[in-house]
Amino acid sequence: MSIPFHRIVFGDRLRELRMAAGWSSQEAFAHHVGLDRTYVSGLERGRRNPTLDVIVKLADGLGVHPTELLKTLPAAKENEPTRRNDQN
Repeated sequence: MSIPFHRIVFGDRLRELRMAAGWSSQEAFAHHVGLDRTYVSGLERGRRNPTLDVIVKLADGLGVHPTELLKTLPAAKENEPTRRNDQN
């Protein structure tokens, strides 16, 4: 099973913003925003697909507008590259 490219990009952006905000620990950040650490980990690896409510919760916890989490997403394309689940 492949991971859609937009989820990989979202996860990379989430990790970048989390680290820039001083949250070096996924566990501490997850607790701060009221999510499970494994869920945040899954988001950052592109394995989880967040709802709009979760995107807003993450943005609030990072002190940014929700669009900051989506800023690096590419325009929709039919054949975007994907990452295989067995690659981390």
